[in-house]
Amino acid sequence: MAAAAPSRLNRLLAMVPYFQARRGISVAQAADELGVTQAQLTKDLELLFVCGLPGYYPDDLIELEFSEGYVTVGFTAGMDRPLRLTTVEASTLLVALRALVETPGVVDVAAARRAIAKIEQAVGATVPGVAGASDAPAEPSGENPTYTTIREATKKARALRLRYYSAGRDSVTDRVVDPIRLQVMDQHTYLEAWCRMAEGVRLFRFDRVDTATALDEPSRPPAEAAASNQSVLVAEDPDLPAVEIEIDADHLWILDYYPLEPLETVEDRPDPGLPVRARLVYGSPEWLTRFLLGFAGAVRVVDDPAVAAAVADTAEAARGRYR
Repeated sequence: MAAAAPSRLNRLLAMVPYFQARRGISVAQAADELGVTQAQLTKDLELLFVCGLPGYYPDDLIELEFSEGYVTVGFTAGMDRPLRLTTVEASTLLVALRALVETPGVVDVAAARRAIAKIEQAVGATVPGVAGASDAPAEPSGENPTYTTIREATKKARALRLRYYSAGRDSVTDRVVDPIRLQVMDQHTYLEAWCRMAEGVRLFRFDRVDTATALDEPSRPPAEAAASNQSVLVAEDPDLPAVEIEIDADHLWILDYYPLEPLETVEDRPDPGLPVRARLVYGSPEWLTRFLLGFAGAVRVVDDPAVAAAVADTAEAARGRYR
C-alpha cells in the first residue's frame, strides 16, 4: 500500500537535514531509524535526487550519493534545517515523555526531563492540554539508584544480584539473575531475567527490589529463555510455580477468565478442533487440583506427572465416597 501523501512529504522534507547530520550512514540503519523499508527509502532518495531550486538545472538539484549503500549529502538546496514540531507532534511527545518519567526504571529520568525542557522551549511551552515546566509539580532530579542499576545492567548485559521481596510468600530472598529485557504494564516496570536459583525465567517488579548490584560477569540466559517473552500478567510473582496445561477446543473460553498464557496460536489454527497448550501460574497445589477437577478432564496438566497423579487420586477418592 502506498504511503499517504502528507506522511511521505513530511519524511522527504526531514530527510536532507537528517542525512546531513549523519554523513555516511548506511541505508539499512537509516531505514530502521526512519521507520521505512530499505526499498521505500531508496525510492525517497531517488525522488529527492530530482528536486531542487527553481530552474532545475543540474547545479540547482539536491546532491545525494547513495549507490554504495551509504548516504552522503552535498548540495542541500536550502533544505538544511529540520522541520519544526507541530502542536500535535509536540503534545504527543510531551505526554509520552511525562508518562515515561513517571514509570520507574524505564528511561534515564534526567535525560527525559532535558528532552521535555527542549521541546517546551521549542514550542513555547504553550501546547494546549499539556502542562508546561512552570505548571508541573516539583520533581526530584534523579531516579532511584536501584532502578538505574537494573536498567544499566540490562542495557550492558551484566548479571545482577538482587534482594527481592516476594508478595506471594511475604519474604525477602537473595538471588543472582541474568537480565533479558524490561517490560512495562499498568505503570509498573518489570525486569525479565533468568533466575539462577529457580532455574527459570522470572519477572521482578522494580518497586519490590530492595537492592541491586551489578556483577562483574556477563548476563548469560539460556538461548530459549532469551527468545521467549514472559507475560507480566501471569508471572508477576517470581516465586509462584507454573505448569503447562492442555485445553480442549470447546473450553478455550477459559483463556479469557483465568491467568493463562497460550503457548501456541489460538486464532487461525490449521485444525480448530485440536487442544491448545497454555501456561498456568498457581498459588498452591490444592488450588490447582480443584481448578483441574472443575473442568472434568477438559483441562489437563502435561508437564508435571506428580500434579496429574494428585488430580487422579483426588478424583478417585471423590468417586469412592459415592459408592
